[in-house]
Amino acid sequence: MKQLKTWQADLLLLFVAFIWGSTFLLVKNALQEITPVAFLAIRFLAAFLFLYIICRPGQKLLRKPVLKAGFLIGLFLFGGYAFQTIGLMFTSAVNAGFITGLSVILVPFFSIFLTKKAPNRYVVSGALSAAAGLAFLTLGPGLTLMIGDILVFCCACCFALHIVLVGHYADSLDPTHLAIVQILTVGLISAVIAFLSPGESLPAVWNKNVIAALAVTSILATAMAFLIQNNVQRYTSPARTAIILSMEPVFAALTAYIFGNEPLTVQSLVGAALVLGGILLAEIKGNHGDQAETNANTPLSAPDGSQP
Repeated sequence: MKQLKTWQADLLLLFVAFIWGSTFLLVKNALQEITPVAFLAIRFLAAFLFLYIICRPGQKLLRKPVLKAGFLIGLFLFGGYAFQTIGLMFTSAVNAGFITGLSVILVPFFSIFLTKKAPNRYVVSGALSAAAGLAFLTLGPGLTLMIGDILVFCCACCFALHIVLVGHYADSLDPTHLAIVQILTVGLISAVIAFLSPGESLPAVWNKNVIAALAVTSILATAMAFLIQNNVQRYTSPARTAIILSMEPVFAALTAYIFGNEPLTVQSLVGAALVLGGILLAEIKGNHGDQAETNANTPLSAPDGSQP
């Protein structure tokens, strides 16, 4: 990929967020005709074949460190998509989109286990805001919580752990090869479960909902989205990337409202605003707070590099 300007990289990441957000309604409609794990198996195996053909990794894909790390990361990626896909059967696309967005907030807390460093006050405040928004968004009359909302929250946890592990291994291993092994892992696990589970089966009739969902999610939302993200993040900052990708739930709500006729109540809008506010607070102020702390603890150097 040629050298990109920052605004070009940001625009491509915004496109990725749009593609991811728009798939919630497509998947929800497709699940009326195909079982969740069978859908995941076809989606990820098709994405793997597409990536393998265009990237041609060859024997490099069989290196033990790549296989080991890719399989571990792929387990959490499978958990994220499995919980999300099944959860969509029991909750709205709007709720699923915003709850999935909580993974951005969860990342710094899960990172503690690797960095041994607690998140700063801005990240904590952002998490509390997101938690309040989650309550507004998912708790109906009588403080009831839909089972689908719980499943999608588990999805957010898996995606957060996936992000943490990718960041841990990306410095030492090729990110494209890691992405290919992750996608293959999800596809194979899904295929095995679909084959062994009596309730899982391919649709009797491949109608337009199933075909459209598989085409968009396998090629655009899986194969191309991972390639774009892995390549363009070199030209923008991690904070900007997280902020831009947090637009995914916004796109999910808009597409569900425009094309799926799902309502956006005042309570939902308040919850959405709190979730997005928490995400932005944690990412913008949180990163600035970490940088300020780093600068405060770093000794000053003279222009020649010597200590004053």
